[in-house]
Amino acid sequence: MRILITNDDGVHAPGLEVAEKIARAISDDIFIVAPETEQSGVAHSLSLNDPLRLREISPRHFALKGTPTDCVIMAVRKLMLDNPPDLVISGVNSGQNLAEDVTYSGTIAGAMEATILGIPAIALSQCYDFFAGRRTIHWECAETHGAAIVRKLLATGIPGNVLMNVNFPACAPGAVAGVAVTMQGRRSNDLMRIEDRQDGRGNPYHWISFQRGSFTPGQGTDLLAVDENRISVTPLQLDLTDHPTVTRLARAFEEGPKATI
Repeated sequence: MRILITNDDGVHAPGLEVAEKIARAISDDIFIVAPETEQSGVAHSLSLNDPLRLREISPRHFALKGTPTDCVIMAVRKLMLDNPPDLVISGVNSGQNLAEDVTYSGTIAGAMEATILGIPAIALSQCYDFFAGRRTIHWECAETHGAAIVRKLLATGIPGNVLMNVNFPACAPGAVAGVAVTMQGRRSNDLMRIEDRQDGRGNPYHWISFQRGSFTPGQGTDLLAVDENRISVTPLQLDLTDHPTVTRLARAFEEGPKATI
């Protein structure tokens, strides 16, 4: 199996090393193409107005001045054009990609682009306590359990137009309580806020920030799974259409007079 690895934390991120260890437990045919700098929160963006500058770090290990989406396209459509990957692993992300995180995440976007290109893809993220900081991250959790999760997903089969979003809980490997196949959750929208600050010259600037808040994760969601120290596996589909609403709207417009359209 030929595996392509990318991420959004950048080519020097510790999670990229963890992803490579996971991949090498499955295959020795590995390519790495990762962003030159951190691209967290860029979502599924393309670099259309800037050149893509590629730098070879070592054999089959490249840094690209671009987004995770750019990295996957560069790998599949150029570096690996004659022998494309059988699997794309995106991650391991420093921090969770749960609930609405998936709409912002460059990690998810790397896997999404692979799926668009017809390649099975798995996004891997290692949760940590956001308010305690990244010093508390248990990389050994993803490293210990990652290969088994990837093997199980491959053996079960990843459908076309579906990517797998895997989140490892913020705990030591031995504290993992199992694996949960989950739905994408939803947090309280009260947790996000704008923090106002001033620079050294008294000029205002602002940060998007998050505050602690109490809310109950829904049953069967990715949020609840990691809260219970379970590995969350969420299949995400490319089709964002709300099909019940399509039916309802179609009926509404069919019933109305055509002259109003």
